[in-house]
Amino acid sequence: MLNQLPILPVLLPLIGAPACWLLRNAFVAWLFASVVGLLAFLAAAVLFATVWSDGPLSYSLGGWAAPWGIEYRIDLLNAMVMALVSGMGCVVLLGGRASIWDEVAEGRRVPFLVAFLLCLTGLLGIAATGDVFNLFVFLEISSLSTYALVASGRDRRALVAAYEYLVMGTIGATFILIGIGFIYMLTGTLNMADLAQRLPAVGQSMTALAAYAFIVVGVCLKLALFPLHLWLPGAYTQAPSMVTVFLAATATKVALYVLIRMSFSVFSVGFSDLALPLTTVFIALGLVAIVAASLVAVYETDLKRGLAYSSVAQVGYMAVGVGMGTAMGLQAALVHLFNHALMKGALFMALAAVVYSLGSSRFEAMRGMGRRMPLTSACLVLGGLSLIGVPGTAGFISKWYLVVAALDAHQWLLAFL
Repeated sequence: MLNQLPILPVLLPLIGAPACWLLRNAFVAWLFASVVGLLAFLAAAVLFATVWSDGPLSYSLGGWAAPWGIEYRIDLLNAMVMALVSGMGCVVLLGGRASIWDEVAEGRRVPFLVAFLLCLTGLLGIAATGDVFNLFVFLEISSLSTYALVASGRDRRALVAAYEYLVMGTIGATFILIGIGFIYMLTGTLNMADLAQRLPAVGQSMTALAAYAFIVVGVCLKLALFPLHLWLPGAYTQAPSMVTVFLAATATKVALYVLIRMSFSVFSVGFSDLALPLTTVFIALGLVAIVAASLVAVYETDLKRGLAYSSVAQVGYMAVGVGMGTAMGLQAALVHLFNHALMKGALFMALAAVVYSLGSSRFEAMRGMGRRMPLTSACLVLGGLSLIGVPGTAGFISKWYLVVAALDAHQWLLAFL
């Protein structure tokens, strides 16, 4: 059974999606999708515990050994990401039925659940795979299903937001595919472990640098790193509330995982620094994102859109951690990845309850909410304090790690900022 464990979290929603389509009754389809989501989370949790105790696991699809076949290689990094993604998917499916029924038209509910399971499959597959082209395939599965999820809202503005996301996402996917093509042309392999061994032999050739640059730009677009974030505010604001909860907690986090995996595992640490000072670029763009997106969020009159811009700012913090290029900086980025997924997921979940009860996420509709919905209001305040980084909250821990990492790297100005 342990030999099949790496593929189980991906396989369960992949098989569950077409099976869910056959269940024409929306409530039965929701029950089925919830069970599939729960089983995927349990499989991911067991996988994480196994990797924690026994070390990395690998699985060769179809019995074809790497590098000829597709390999799923699970270490602590992607095991954590898979547990996070499947856990949030499980929470959304089990706890979000009322919100989904309220915001998704009756005839669209079964297709919505199918698209959700496909999106879950894609995100889990991205984290699990050890093959760069297979990563691209799962990226497209998650992207196409996400476009459908965003467009499933009752408001026609959701279609506009989904179209904008489609255009930007297609550009990002094209860049990633071009980069993968350059890598294959240069090395003749697509397996990540094999690439890590072969790429140092080609050095910093123009083809290798172009491949890395294309992949980084494409992934940063999926990550919504400033100024490639234009799709995110509209998608988060117009999507059904449960879609926003799931995307805010998982989509950008998986994109950050891909950036870390490609930069630190496939390409060597500091690979591009001599020709492409990307570490400096990451830090600069991250700082601009923190300041600019936070200012925009402050002046928003819609809390959902304000939290969307806040997500752009929080991606900036993660980019700063990655840009330091040190072990402590990477550790800080990963801590913030996990903490931000929890606090932003909780905030959007509480906001979903507000939208369900009040019918709007605009501040003017929330007057007196503290008396009418005291528990939900308390959750929003607690999540907001964590987002700010008040001592004693998860957000404070993340930002403390970033400050310590900056001091360790002798980045005094960065630590001060």
